[in-house]
Amino acid sequence: MPRPLCTDMAVAGVVRLLRWGKFSCGAAADFPYLLGCRQKSTASFLSRPDRPKLAYNKLKGKNPGVVFLPGLYSTMNGKKALALEDFCKSLGHAFVRFDYTGCGSSEGDVKESTMGKWRKDVLSILVGSSLGAWLMLHAAIARPEKMAALVGIAASADHLVATFQQLPIEEKKEIEEKGEWKLPTKYNEEGFYNVPYEFLQEAENHCVLGAPLPIKCPVRLLHGLKDEDIPWQTSLKIAERVISTDVDIILRKAGQHRMKEQDDIKLIVYTVEDLIDKLTTLA
Repeated sequence: MPRPLCTDMAVAGVVRLLRWGKFSCGAAADFPYLLGCRQKSTASFLSRPDRPKLAYNKLKGKNPGVVFLPGLYSTMNGKKALALEDFCKSLGHAFVRFDYTGCGSSEGDVKESTMGKWRKDVLSILVGSSLGAWLMLHAAIARPEKMAALVGIAASADHLVATFQQLPIEEKKEIEEKGEWKLPTKYNEEGFYNVPYEFLQEAENHCVLGAPLPIKCPVRLLHGLKDEDIPWQTSLKIAERVISTDVDIILRKAGQHRMKEQDDIKLIVYTVEDLIDKLTTLA
């Protein structure tokens, strides 16, 4: 796995900038994924003692590198991850994308997954869409020396827990008895995610917005005003809690939750580029 010289970042997605070097943005032709002609790649696997193997794709390159953290039940093969990989490849920069335990090509049972286990996955990869931004904040707090900057996309910090807590008491009791929550979604054929009740209980231990966040690196938060899954106000709350003064929020009027339209992806890439230019100048 790529190893940062000083610090690290996430896209969520989340993008996490590994404090390594500099890159600049190219034309659309430099990003095969945006043009629909991208080749599939074979995943590698990270072995860990007493833990399921993690599937990942690593692009070797120069500094800074980028690590992409997927959203809830998403995989490393989404549009944002692939577009960012193409971007880094076109300029010779390191990039890593991976699947959480139980998701995509990684080993493990997703029904046994928890926020705590996925947090360990992120920290394993570190040698940040959506839920990935929540995990990104945890990584930044746990390993500040490896973080150069953070980019959150439709950040969903604490949102899953807050949404559950707002349900009627009767509905919460029913979920507890059944052992799972059928969380409505438009992103799969079933129309809902099966979220284990134990996942919800354990996730309460990882809520971060109740106190100041000891994150001192630059933070960029991108959110769509038409996001029907995660309120854009969540990004505002994160900005208020982060102690860094170098925090910007970018709201897209037509942006939806997944931020996967071509203009959305261009904005993500440009945001990463701008941060790297800033970090390189400071260095």
